[in-house]
Amino acid sequence: MSYQSVDALQQVLVEKVFHYADDRKKAAGRALGTLVEIVTYYGLKGWGFRENVAIERALPEYKNPAITHNVEFSLHPVLRQQGIPLQEFTLPLTTAKIRRALDKLQFAHQDLTGKGAQVLSNHGVLRNACRFGECASAFCIASVDEIKGKQCALTVSVLSQHPFSIFECKRVGVEEGMKKGPQSIEKAKQGAYVARSVSALQKVRYASGQIGGVIQLADGTLYHKPYGQLLEETINSNDPAMLRDFILTVGVVSNHGNWFTGDDHNKELKVLAQSYDWLLFLTDQGLAEFVSELLLHPTPKLTGARKAFLKSYGPRATGNRFTKVKMDAEADVVLRHYFGAHAEKIESWFNVITPNGQSLKRLREELKTLNEKDWTEMLSK
Repeated sequence: MSYQSVDALQQVLVEKVFHYADDRKKAAGRALGTLVEIVTYYGLKGWGFRENVAIERALPEYKNPAITHNVEFSLHPVLRQQGIPLQEFTLPLTTAKIRRALDKLQFAHQDLTGKGAQVLSNHGVLRNACRFGECASAFCIASVDEIKGKQCALTVSVLSQHPFSIFECKRVGVEEGMKKGPQSIEKAKQGAYVARSVSALQKVRYASGQIGGVIQLADGTLYHKPYGQLLEETINSNDPAMLRDFILTVGVVSNHGNWFTGDDHNKELKVLAQSYDWLLFLTDQGLAEFVSELLLHPTPKLTGARKAFLKSYGPRATGNRFTKVKMDAEADVVLRHYFGAHAEKIESWFNVITPNGQSLKRLREELKTLNEKDWTEMLSK
């Protein structure tokens, strides 16, 4: 089933899913925002970056650690990693229990300290990219690979504190009688500020109106070129001075009515497009297809995810188990399979706003290039 807009889709959710809620439209709007984040997160997993992703990390501005910004998803270099094969754990599966398993495997983590957390609860809820252990230069995350009865297999990764990329999602609902979301420009300015302040590669505007880039080299020289050229050069460089504090910034927006007038970009979208290195638009059609297959005309492949969604947002909700942070274990399995098996279809849900004329294949290649660098060596210099 197709919908003229995400707002029409939201109204269908109001009538068919959230009819029980006191503020049905707000509940449906929040759920759509969560689904945009789920599509982004599991899309990154489908691209093979599960072990790189941290969720809701506080990211300092470039050379200004007094100011930090929480970003939805950040991709970090993996410094070291250890797999824990299937073995029996009593629930809840806590990070303390994982630490004891890692001791047996002689995994070096003693320098990483921090509060404990539950990776898998008694009720079968996972904590995605569960963080435990942290020091000035690195932090540790645990991911559940497989569950068989009382047995679990996990991957534990130590990540560099500084990410090589960030992803942020921006969606603002439209209120009754309005043409676009009332906070669209505020959301745009907020995202733009973060995108322009966290990376060593800075944007400047030339007198011609062209966007230039500038980055400081090891000898203190300010190196500049047209931004697109310098961005490509930095990504493909092996110079620690260029890469150590560089971050590829990616924004994801949804809901056509907030960002476009016909086919023309609204001011809000222009603000974001000139600030992020990549700006992706999750189309109304793409989001509608996912919501339809998940909830309205459910495909059997997503049954486990639909059950988890209704347990979180239905009239008999039993706790949050369908968010980017907390996910039902069964739902996680089916979502990972769905996004891995339908990567080409899911990529078709997105339009690339910035850089003009580029494709998601290019973005995936840039992320892969950054991920495959020898960060352990680079960060030691």
